[in-house]
Amino acid sequence: MTRESGGTEIADLAALKALAHPRRQQVLQQLTLEGPATSAILARALGLNTGATSYHLRELARYGFVEETEGEGTRRARWWRVVPGDRRFPPRSRQTPEMRLVMDELNHHAYAADLELFERLQRDSDSDEFAYSRSEIRLTLPELREFFEEYITLLNRYKRPESRTPAGARTVHTRLMAFPAAEDAS
Repeated sequence: MTRESGGTEIADLAALKALAHPRRQQVLQQLTLEGPATSAILARALGLNTGATSYHLRELARYGFVEETEGEGTRRARWWRVVPGDRRFPPRSRQTPEMRLVMDELNHHAYAADLELFERLQRDSDSDEFAYSRSEIRLTLPELREFFEEYITLLNRYKRPESRTPAGARTVHTRLMAFPAAEDAS
């Protein structure tokens, strides 16, 4: 992983492959949604066996996506958490053909999981807390990059440690997909 302005770029193919694995994405999502857990807790939640879950956790830890939490584990129960951070991927123009295949797989599973989560949570709720928007704007590539960085800056402005989180605050899942329309056929 290389540190880029505004985030850490994941360009290592092995790390991307580890991240693209569907079960590992499920493990990451579960840890993100529910917080630290042991492999046994994750196995029950995801319908896996603890051996497979432990293996996936070790692979994610190998590339810095998860880590053991301090003070919660015992010799027999290791607790894991997601390592927070602004992770980014190389732009398509810098991806090798093999990297593009891995990124396509990663994106396919991630977007499907995001949509499933949104639909499930919205279906199970009576609240008005589900904000979403669809829009079109006309931007140059430099403007799109600027728009993205401003979006990340806005998100980071609202991120705060648990100790500074107001009473009644809840985790809010945010996703941004910005992609160009097909070339105008003028």
